Amino acid sequence: MKSAIEALSALAQETRLSIFRALVRAHSPKEGEGGLAAGDIGAALDVPPATLSFHLKEMSHAGLVTSRRDGRSIIYKADLSAMRGLTEFLLEDCCGGVCGTVGTRQRKKECA
Repeated sequence: MKSAIEALSALAQETRLSIFRALVRAHSPKEGEGGLAAGDIGAALDVPPATLSFHLKEMSHAGLVTSRRDGRSIIYKADLSAMRGLTEFLLEDCCGGVCGTVGTRQRKKECA
């Protein structure tokens, strides 16, 4: 519950949500690939370096963003496994297992 609240709080801000979406677009499933340098994120979203640093720190603390050094740059990458975990947490009790039904007379339908 605590990690879900932290992640949702981190995304409940326009700049951070824009950063996360940019990182998702630049994602690669391969380790050590994909992501964006801080300077590229700032330039693309018109966010000053100090502000960007603050937002990336908040997102990293919430477990939504990872970083790696590449030469002199720090490359940030969306942690999609964390987002999957958040989504699974939010949907784990979906409809009490009776998605798409109204009342008790209708037959159960599988959740999609």
